[in-house]
Amino acid sequence: MAGNSQRRGRRVTSKKGATVGSGGKNRAGLSGKGKTLPADERPWHKAYSGTEKLPQRTAWKQDKERRAAAEEGRAPKIGAPGTKDTTWGAGQRGVGKPARGAAAKAGGRAGGRTPTRGGPRVAPGRKSMPAKDAPELLVGRNPVVEALRAQVPATALYVAHGIDIDDRVNELVRTAADRGIAILEVGRPELDRMTGGVLHQGVGLQVPPFAYEIFEDLLAASVEHTAPLLVALDGVTDPRNLGAVIRSAAAFGAQGVFMPERRAAGITATAWRTSAGAAARVPVSQVTNLTRAVKACQQAGFMVVGLDADGETELYDLEAAVGPLVVVVGSEGRGLSRLVGETCDLRVSIPMVSEIESLNASVAAAVSLAEIARRRRES
Repeated sequence: MAGNSQRRGRRVTSKKGATVGSGGKNRAGLSGKGKTLPADERPWHKAYSGTEKLPQRTAWKQDKERRAAAEEGRAPKIGAPGTKDTTWGAGQRGVGKPARGAAAKAGGRAGGRTPTRGGPRVAPGRKSMPAKDAPELLVGRNPVVEALRAQVPATALYVAHGIDIDDRVNELVRTAADRGIAILEVGRPELDRMTGGVLHQGVGLQVPPFAYEIFEDLLAASVEHTAPLLVALDGVTDPRNLGAVIRSAAAFGAQGVFMPERRAAGITATAWRTSAGAAARVPVSQVTNLTRAVKACQQAGFMVVGLDADGETELYDLEAAVGPLVVVVGSEGRGLSRLVGETCDLRVSIPMVSEIESLNASVAAAVSLAEIARRRRES
């Protein structure tokens, strides 16, 4: 149409973009995902019969099947855990080979061991999706060194081929060897896969899944003390805060820490490191419903105080500090949840002289526990 070539905003390029290929993705998609593992090798199936640690969910499924079979008068259709080897053997996929190169030099000087790799098998071509209670890798030279110094429980130290040796690498290999931790040298691509692409600096420390205490046992053990003290975490999502709170709880005499299972941080490798090994000494429990757990503590004779910047009672005026006490620490952002806050017997604030609105969750817990410990010593 006449005049259209002069209109403003007209298109001057073709609508069709450049022709590109799929990069081989279409062909790769036809290659399949590998064979499907049989039921007795799937950790989450009730027929699982592997030699790895039985997940809690699988144990629950098997118990449910046993009860159903007993009611119906038939044999239960479950596996026999521990009867089928589901661990990697030596030399498979290039992992679990004896340490050589940098790790061998450092490990040789330290007398390190080089056993084969252990872990669940995964069907070829499939990504390894760790179970909820699967071991976790702590990566980075400084974090690994600090974790080993803090005596964090560990099962294996992974060192990348061709790693540059420095003082930290020598120390972590020597410390792992002294503690009897397996030292395995793997390729960088394999370590990248294991860490999910996180910057690992050529080292990774495998820590076992944390063994949580049953809440009822934690509560029963705490009431045996003269002045029991527990710490509850209401939605703390940062594992570093969790680890710091556990460390403070151990330092100031708390008998345990409990927190909700959902929408809250668990004991990860980061929490292990931040706790400086205290997580191995302080019982930690996960509960399905925090409000219900707090009420159970009240029924057991505990006074429950929640840390709140707008609390009606100041920490230094807390007379209940010398008796059975549960200190509830709110989340990093919103603080105490409504139901938990309403369940608390008291809301306690930490007096501050500056205009800072509130403290970090772990710092607030440390300040409160220190003041409670001081009052108890003077009583």
